[in-house]
Amino acid sequence: MTAPATPSVGAGSTAPSAPALLEARDLVFRHHGAAAPLFQGLSIAIPQGTFAGIIGPNGSGKTTLLRLLAGLLRPGAGGVYLDGSPLDAMAPRQRAQTLAVVLQEASLLFNFSVLEIALMGRAPHLGRFGLEQAADFAAARRALAEVDLRDCENRPVQELSSGERQRAFLARALAQEPRGILLDEPTAFLDLGHALALYEILRRLNRDRGLTVVTVSHDLGLAARYATRLILLDRGRIAADGPPDEVVTPARLREVYGTEAEVLRDPATGAPVVLARGPAVGASGDAAGGPAARGGAAGTSPGGAAGAAH
Repeated sequence: MTAPATPSVGAGSTAPSAPALLEARDLVFRHHGAAAPLFQGLSIAIPQGTFAGIIGPNGSGKTTLLRLLAGLLRPGAGGVYLDGSPLDAMAPRQRAQTLAVVLQEASLLFNFSVLEIALMGRAPHLGRFGLEQAADFAAARRALAEVDLRDCENRPVQELSSGERQRAFLARALAQEPRGILLDEPTAFLDLGHALALYEILRRLNRDRGLTVVTVSHDLGLAARYATRLILLDRGRIAADGPPDEVVTPARLREVYGTEAEVLRDPATGAPVVLARGPAVGASGDAAGGPAARGGAAGTSPGGAAGAAH
């Protein structure tokens, strides 16, 4: 079955310049029990080699969009296409050979070794009897080396720090040898040092291997520093889509997050750095679209910057 032509993704978006690895067309999605759909005709294309960050306030649809792109949720209408083929028509094994997914850190029922976790990523490539061969062990160890865990392969995963454990799950995804990877809040449980280390790994994989990376993040600082494209969601619509310095602006932070903020430039990287000043105040004196109405402030750290000012 042939996928439809790559759609326009609406005002304020960036038209893809390369064939789409992952594409959503005219998505309609309603959460169970919701009065109205969250997405009503949302379309977006992710070209091969993109490093995209999906950002937005709580309740804007970030994780829902990621799960739709991953095939973990089914849209009520519209479709998702992976490398030109309808995602819902692909067997899970076929899908996993092209696209990997890392969800927020989950508990494990058994205390697997780090190597065993990485080997789980080989499942889409195993033969009829599901037994790992030498090539599978080699792929798993390459993935561990990519995330700097090669020397930890025999350690029980439950003995790792949160940062090491998240890298083990990333290694599992890389062992699939995918062309793209979707990550939902990959740094949610990590301190600043481990968060930076994880994003450095993702940037290296994107730059050196051409791996397509799509992350969901509440941390505007990290997203703006590492992603080359930001997709800003606001209550189920794409409010902005483009390079970080075009998406992260005082006007958009006021409109979408209900926050007055100053946007500076990191002198080392040129990335936007957000300094939140306080809730935006409307003519009535109420915070215009503030946290109570719009799901939270703009990912600010205790120091007042959105993320850390790296």
